[in-house]
Amino acid sequence: MEYILAPKPDACVFCLPPTEEEDGDRLILSRGRFSFVIMNKYPYNNGHIMVCPYRHVMDLAELSREESTEIMDQLKRCTGVLREHFRCEGLNIGLNIGQAAGAGIREHLHFHLVPRWNGDSSFMAVFDDTRTIPEHLRQTYTALRRYFV
Repeated sequence: MEYILAPKPDACVFCLPPTEEEDGDRLILSRGRFSFVIMNKYPYNNGHIMVCPYRHVMDLAELSREESTEIMDQLKRCTGVLREHFRCEGLNIGLNIGQAAGAGIREHLHFHLVPRWNGDSSFMAVFDDTRTIPEHLRQTYTALRRYFV
């Protein structure tokens, strides 16, 4: 809700500069040739990351074969990293296309990977739209970054 209600930046948050100078500030975990892995600044659970194409596209049909292949490879790699690091019992992997489907940033395609554990949706999320994240975002970034270098 914090992101949805806040003023939106003029530039797309998923359109990256070509240099890696801001990667730490932007929470970029890995860069590929056609896509990158980034942490979600407003996570649903610890380790909530996303895979995005570099190109500013809104729909799967707009991706090239090369982009699609690399994104799937990134998703597979991220699944292994999250399972290894967080010892999660499951994962949600999803894509929201369009505002009606729940895309907070509908203009730039991005896949979510959310580690899940049995019983992780407590009364906090149900009654107060609040999540308990037991680790600071920067601490999670530092821990996950080593898997991608």
